[in-house]
Amino acid sequence: MIDGAPIQATQLADVLLDSLRQLAAAGENEAACRLAGQACAILRRGDAGNWRRFNALLHRLTRPDHTSSS
Repeated sequence: MIDGAPIQATQLADVLLDSLRQLAAAGENEAACRLAGQACAILRRGDAGNWRRFNALLHRLTRPDHTSSS
């Protein structure tokens, strides 16, 4: 593994998670959910920590109280 790769992966996940939150806030909740689901599928076996972060966002975005306000 390349030096700093786990830190870079976490930093990249930070950027992507923030982007998905902003996408949902802009009224594109379905697109944000779809992309978060794709990230979960990619990360599921190789990066459990970041998988949990995207999975948590996906669950927050699909809560009835969140989707009704979008």
